Amino acid sequence: MTGRICTILMLLLLLPQLALAVRIKDIAAFDGVRDNQLLGYGLVVGLNGSGDSDQTKFPVQSLVNTLERMGITINRADITVKNVAAVMVTASLPPFAKQGNTLDVLVSSVGDAKSLAGGTLLLTPLKGGDSQIYAVAQGAVLTNSFSYGGQAASVQKNHPTAGRVPAGALVERELPNVLAGRNVLRLNLHQPDFTTASRIAAVVNGKFKAQVASLTDPGSVQLAMPDGFIGRPVEFVAELERLEVTPDVMAKVVLNERTGTIVIGENVRISAVAVSHGNLTLYVKETPKVSQPAPLGAGETKVVPRTSVKVKEERGSLAIVPQGTNISDVVRALNALGVTSRDLIGIMQAIKAAGALNAELSVI
Repeated sequence: MTGRICTILMLLLLLPQLALAVRIKDIAAFDGVRDNQLLGYGLVVGLNGSGDSDQTKFPVQSLVNTLERMGITINRADITVKNVAAVMVTASLPPFAKQGNTLDVLVSSVGDAKSLAGGTLLLTPLKGGDSQIYAVAQGAVLTNSFSYGGQAASVQKNHPTAGRVPAGALVERELPNVLAGRNVLRLNLHQPDFTTASRIAAVVNGKFKAQVASLTDPGSVQLAMPDGFIGRPVEFVAELERLEVTPDVMAKVVLNERTGTIVIGENVRISAVAVSHGNLTLYVKETPKVSQPAPLGAGETKVVPRTSVKVKEERGSLAIVPQGTNISDVVRALNALGVTSRDLIGIMQAIKAAGALNAELSVI
């Protein structure tokens, strides 16, 4: 019975540490294994009179070019349409995507079209940063919106000039396999940190019982594949990315003055300070009076302004904020002042200016 109680106590002590541990695949990525952005220019047709107007010249020129490629020759001056819209098409090409895989694409109007609802995207090549075509997109545009109106009123839901084509692009060119034939890999941290990189290297070396990981900078970890995994990079990566590491987080306080949001990191500490905070409230009320002359008397009716001003200043109390050992102590001490979130933003900035906030203060 005593042994069982000791085991339970040990598990309870380990739970906070286990809860903080995350997989390596969630905080880092291998060099070269990343998404690639694709971009293309195309036409959306089939709109119900909500396409680009005659003032936008390039959609008509694009339509003429499309028809000429299909063997139809027509004079540009003879085309006047309102069911065509010029769009930019964007997509993200994931790593190791194969030919025939489908991608979701985003379609956005570049002219003065009023809505893309109900339109169809014509065949559009999607190019990467190297100007090579990696996918082609085509299909019905879904906007989940509408826009209708007349001369005096209109109604609109969501954003009708941008939409998606689910699985609307087909991959035509594959990216090079960055893992093939490599015996040394580099793991890049999403948030560079000396402590986190050192912990990753220690966990990896402990897992494979060899000097597999080495450090050159806080943003990456060099990995030499063990003898048992030479020529098997996929199996090595699968074994490695499942390992769990406790990332180190810097002490930081983030303030958003627009919304009154405050986020305090776990490692934030406050030195002992005395804080006094008071509010000044100003009430201004306008009650205009109408001054009217007596019947059959000389004079004219006028509006006489009446303004009442009231100033209320709350009494500020001096409170001692003790030195905080953890985030709970910091929050408890600040809440004891009885201030709002927006008041707390000013207090945190004042504490930082006094040199008592042992953390980075970021205002967004």
